[in-house]
Amino acid sequence: MSATLYTSDIDLKKTGFVYLLISVVCMIFGGVYEVFSHGVYSMYMIYAFAFPLIGGALPAYAAVFSGKELHPGRASYNLWNSAVAAFTAGSILKGVLEIYGTTNSITAAYWVIGVIFAVSAVVLQLFGLRKRKINTEAAE
Repeated sequence: MSATLYTSDIDLKKTGFVYLLISVVCMIFGGVYEVFSHGVYSMYMIYAFAFPLIGGALPAYAAVFSGKELHPGRASYNLWNSAVAAFTAGSILKGVLEIYGTTNSITAAYWVIGVIFAVSAVVLQLFGLRKRKINTEAAE
């Protein structure tokens, strides 16, 4: 399979836009939650929007505007989205618990799972790029 013939069913422009919307929703949610928290705030809640923005929208638009064949494979794409979701949900949950005035050890699981998903996604993507390069060289 040639790299020039490689097509992906993943629309990175749409992905970037969805991640921008998720970032805005997280900002609004955090703002509303802070208004009703009686002056108590959490940095985890305030900056929960950063995970979908930096981990989702920026890489998607960077891949779109780079002009290179950087389309992720389906498995790495799904794992990366899961990592961003785990980080975002973990940040919001930690923020809610901090504002409430309590802690819970389960929040650590979000960070561990997010890292495992992110590393797995990067490894699969690199393996897929290498495989496509080998297949391209073999076809020539």
